[in-house]
Amino acid sequence: MAEEHAAAPAGASENASSGNTFDIRKIYIKDASLESPHAPDIFLSDPGQPEVGVECSIKSRSLTQENFYEVVLSMTITSKIGEQTAFLVEVQQAGVFHIVGIATSDLPLALEIACPNVLLPFAREAVSDLVGKAGFPQLLLAPINFEGLYQQKLAHQQAKEQKESH
Repeated sequence: MAEEHAAAPAGASENASSGNTFDIRKIYIKDASLESPHAPDIFLSDPGQPEVGVECSIKSRSLTQENFYEVVLSMTITSKIGEQTAFLVEVQQAGVFHIVGIATSDLPLALEIACPNVLLPFAREAVSDLVGKAGFPQLLLAPINFEGLYQQKLAHQQAKEQKESH
């Protein structure tokens, strides 16, 4: 006789012995914009080597339903050719996550490391699509070390607290 196993919902991962759940309920673009202030002239000039700057931030909030959280990965990408801005892309890639059984002290790790790691490929795709539709070569963003960013944030907070206490 074959054993029957109940399938978890798509995107869900559960640890049955501990009742922990990390479930992706929805992935969506909350906001997106692209500006190319010097088009079409920028396409006619010598392109040279563009300078690309990337900024990102993470915001999260609990939703009205218990154990549901919205996480928003915001990315701003600026490309300059010489002194002129070729394009400016802003994307807010968001997701709704159902997180159960994680210690309160560990919840920031899920919201600021695990969730953004899920959202990043979608944000990268949105940025690449917008840049391509604006007439520029494909832009492939490098992976982001969210764990390293989280550790930097903690170190900055600790330094600030120590400075305020002295």
